[in-house]
Amino acid sequence: MGKPSPVPYLSVPPMLPLLCLVLLHVSASWATSDSDFDTFVQCLTNQTKQPDTVPKIVYALNNTAYTPVLRAYIRNARFNASYTPKPVMIVTPTNESHVQAAVICAKQNGIQIRIRSGGHDYEGLSYVSDVPFIILDLFNLRSITVDIAEKTAWVQAGATVGEVYYRIWEKSKVHGFPAAICPTVGVGGHFSGGGYGNMLRKYGLSVDNVVDAKIVDVNGRILDKNSMGEDLFWAIRGGGGASFGVILAYKINLVPVPEIVTVFQVQRTLEENATDVVYQWQNVAPNTDENLFMRMLIQPVTSEVVKGQKTVRATIVALFLGKGDDVVTLLGKEFPELGLKKENVEEMSWIDSVLWWNHYDNGTSPDVLLDRNLDSADFLKRKSDYVQTPISKDGLELLWKKVIEIGKPGLVFNPYGGKMSRIPATDTPFPHRAGNLFKVQHSITWEEEGIEAQKKYLTQIRNLYSYITPLVSKNPRSAYLNYRDIDIGISHNGTYEEGKVYGVKYFNGNFDRLVKVKTAVDPENFFRYEQSIPTLPK
Repeated sequence: MGKPSPVPYLSVPPMLPLLCLVLLHVSASWATSDSDFDTFVQCLTNQTKQPDTVPKIVYALNNTAYTPVLRAYIRNARFNASYTPKPVMIVTPTNESHVQAAVICAKQNGIQIRIRSGGHDYEGLSYVSDVPFIILDLFNLRSITVDIAEKTAWVQAGATVGEVYYRIWEKSKVHGFPAAICPTVGVGGHFSGGGYGNMLRKYGLSVDNVVDAKIVDVNGRILDKNSMGEDLFWAIRGGGGASFGVILAYKINLVPVPEIVTVFQVQRTLEENATDVVYQWQNVAPNTDENLFMRMLIQPVTSEVVKGQKTVRATIVALFLGKGDDVVTLLGKEFPELGLKKENVEEMSWIDSVLWWNHYDNGTSPDVLLDRNLDSADFLKRKSDYVQTPISKDGLELLWKKVIEIGKPGLVFNPYGGKMSRIPATDTPFPHRAGNLFKVQHSITWEEEGIEAQKKYLTQIRNLYSYITPLVSKNPRSAYLNYRDIDIGISHNGTYEEGKVYGVKYFNGNFDRLVKVKTAVDPENFFRYEQSIPTLPK
């Protein structure tokens, strides 16, 4: 990989570089110029034909509600500092015409748009930029219409995944949807980037179950699947919607879930045969019954056996779409190293399993899925990889030494196989299908504020990412778009050459088709950001 690409706003120290000072000044001056602000607002008013609604949805820098609205959906505390570049304005549409107007007026005023649905973009690209920009914050566009007879739902982009699960559960106890484990993730970004959760081996990704969509294009038109055409509909199901327009809503197919599902969590340290468990997990988890999803977390912890020493703990967290006895019998045959017993498993409804995966106590009401948990953020960094060949026991032993040596970062292994191996890599922009045993999420979270802490922990996770290079996919070393990571490449000028650096890692052989779609629907590259799909050279 070599050195990470330069990062424009991640590591800005309190003594701001001149460039950043200039950009911040530009942003502030755009917003504080009454004539510019008035021009934009007047344009919004004219375009929506609803003059009374516009003052209620626009927040300028001098508005007392500006900061609470901005902070509400910042999900990574790294981008909540005083020196983080701020939007010149936040527009919070309450209907579709507001979105159309915002696109048209931003184009006319030469201002870039950042589109935010839930704010979980790991690099904050939905609410931070080094150029003057406005945030189009979709949190008010959150309606969910469930049709159990048709087994579908229309979901607006500003809804959260937790709200989707809740609204399905309200109508049916035997339907669900394959999407994120974290309930506060916004639908717009999650679905458009692929979207996966603990039913992907049975039902694939969120985008594999999307059957229609509504998008505002660069000309301010609202398009559905028929009017946008096959290519654009393909692109916004895994290629990231923000490169192509503003996603308003997705229509999804609901999937059947049993009345009773089973969950379990089993932990093993190195002193408790963790290496054998991890080694065998690689063979079992991607190949077992597709009703079973076994996520595995690898973490450095303090040993309870040898005082004062560090060890590695492997934790398997699982969902089985079936009864407890069946999964105990299954893994007794396929995975005896795990030693799963009846007392380790718990049977419950599917909606209760959603709560269990989020560490809620038994008996918690599903109403908690409606809590958006606003203005709550940890300091974090995530990276991703794909493993296509099992890691040997010797390789695992060396990996454990490195994990202990580095100190804080952990790894999350998410098994593929099942339906993921049967869907062709070209069906959607998301290409990581057959041939991938599991996806790796590199994970580090910390509480200390300040540049030095950030530098220390970013260095740690980058060191682990560098070390694991020989064990993961190559040519390209692939990555998952929704685990946004600007270390793997960034676009400063929106060129094809810049975009290809990260684009082939996220999309492999699908990148060039995405570029052709982008060039056709947004030839001037209005919808652009630091890792957007570029246009072809003119």
